[in-house]
Amino acid sequence: MVRSYSSSSSSSNISPHEKHEVFISFRGEDTRNNFTSHLNGALKRLDIRTYIDHDLNSGDEIPTTLVRAIEEAKLSVIVFSKNYAVSKWCLEELMKILEFKKMKGQVVVPVFYDVDPSDVRNQRGSYAEAFDKHERNYKMKKKVQEWRNGLMEAANYSGWDCNVNR
Repeated sequence: MVRSYSSSSSSSNISPHEKHEVFISFRGEDTRNNFTSHLNGALKRLDIRTYIDHDLNSGDEIPTTLVRAIEEAKLSVIVFSKNYAVSKWCLEELMKILEFKKMKGQVVVPVFYDVDPSDVRNQRGSYAEAFDKHERNYKMKKKVQEWRNGLMEAANYSGWDCNVNR
């Protein structure tokens, strides 16, 4: 899943040219060394091929190889964590996942790691703070609204609530 927007990173298991079954989207700073690495390891032990990235450079556009990796996946797991919405990169990746869900019927499974699903859906708490910052710093208000709508849509899919503090 998610990249190096300085704080969001992941790790590549396979080249995007190899077929994989699951694309994992996550905020590296939040979950790379705990939940996501355990999820990835469990899937690999079941011989499920995954794609997660971690050597991508920051920037506004998702590289072609990452878009291809999202497109080729049968299923995308989005690990929503407290700081997922801070990253414009994560939000752009989310939008690509939703695009391929609509175009190709890809299965999307949200995982709410240490964040309340309703906070993601309704952009409260750390999600409200992230969007307040995006709206102050990002000139393209239409893009910010698209991200908000994408989060609301993805948070409404059936998934798992993995709140470690409850």
